[in-house]
Amino acid sequence: MHATISVICNKHKVLSNGESPIVLRIAKGGKRAIKSLGISINPSHWDEQKEQAKPICPNKKQIDLLVLKTKTEYQKKVLEKSVNDEDFTPQSLLFDEQKSIKVATVEEFYQAIIKELRAKGNIGNSYAYLNSYNSLKNFNKGKKLTYPFGYIDVLFLKKYESWLRKRENKYTTLSYQFRTLRSVYNKAIKENLVKAHKNPFIEFKVSKFNTKTQKRALSKEEILKIINADTSQQSEKRKLAQDIFTFSYLCGGISFVDIANLSPNNIINNRIVYSRQKTNSPINLTLSEQALNIIQKYDEYCKKAFYLFPILDGNRHITPMQKSNRVHKICHQINQELRKLGDELEISAEVTTYVARHSFASILKNSGVNVALISQALGHTDLATTQIYLDSFGNDQVDEAMKNLL
Repeated sequence: MHATISVICNKHKVLSNGESPIVLRIAKGGKRAIKSLGISINPSHWDEQKEQAKPICPNKKQIDLLVLKTKTEYQKKVLEKSVNDEDFTPQSLLFDEQKSIKVATVEEFYQAIIKELRAKGNIGNSYAYLNSYNSLKNFNKGKKLTYPFGYIDVLFLKKYESWLRKRENKYTTLSYQFRTLRSVYNKAIKENLVKAHKNPFIEFKVSKFNTKTQKRALSKEEILKIINADTSQQSEKRKLAQDIFTFSYLCGGISFVDIANLSPNNIINNRIVYSRQKTNSPINLTLSEQALNIIQKYDEYCKKAFYLFPILDGNRHITPMQKSNRVHKICHQINQELRKLGDELEISAEVTTYVARHSFASILKNSGVNVALISQALGHTDLATTQIYLDSFGNDQVDEAMKNLL
């Protein structure tokens, strides 16, 4: 039976930047399956009939090349199935690569996971597994992890823990490394690479590394020091760092990655409307006059690059990997400037973009604002004790609460 390979713009899904994802669609025998290509586009820039970007699209060449490459790859797969007289469904054809994840060694399995995550556009997660892999490789004296999962037993984990401790890793790092390794091991069990009863994490408890992280929040007085600091004679990077910190604090503690992805489509009737990159939680908050003034500073950049702040450039940062690398790089530079600014202002606590988020929550809480309202503004999804209240709060209540910030 004939299979149809097409690439479409999924207009039914709107991302935080206002664009819609471009997806591969395979249809056969009345069944369909889709897979994201890890790239998005303004729906008005997509030609449905030609299955390509319109000439007005600023990223037309990059998008057309990716579409052509993807369609060719899957048309080849269909042809191979036909030549070999193999039956298949759209789902099985689309996710054939997942089957190849059944490999023999820890080395191969890690590499397959990282490759799969990057192919799906989950760049942040891929870095977590890459970090875990590199740590284990260093533990293995720089050699590849060419042993099977059965080799990882309780004794192995204890030796790995001892090795990490000798390098003076903190409890947070120990917890991070063992949680990631445990995740990989559980995936290996699901892929039948190792029997479940051999799981060393049944005896070796990762929870022993759990420790409360010291809260990183500034007082309202310290926040105002940063917001009101005179940076007019300082570098553009310093000015941007101050603006990013202030904007985050005034806009519900919005994270750096979410700030980076904001476009004019996220500003509606002087409100900021977006979905968190981390949890996909919808956020809808009023923009204060000061926050609007910060956005207006970068109007000229926005007209050229399609993003509100000079972090991402829609003409250059196309793929999820390009965007992730750029956000990581600029975030590091911004945090360096904020630390210097904090030192100059004689603020004892470390100042980073993440501190703005913690400070937003802490200051509202100390002002007597309901914790559930704060949780809604932050876009949390895992606060079971407050989540049941969130739906009852309207925008006007959240807006009133945010008047306590300054």
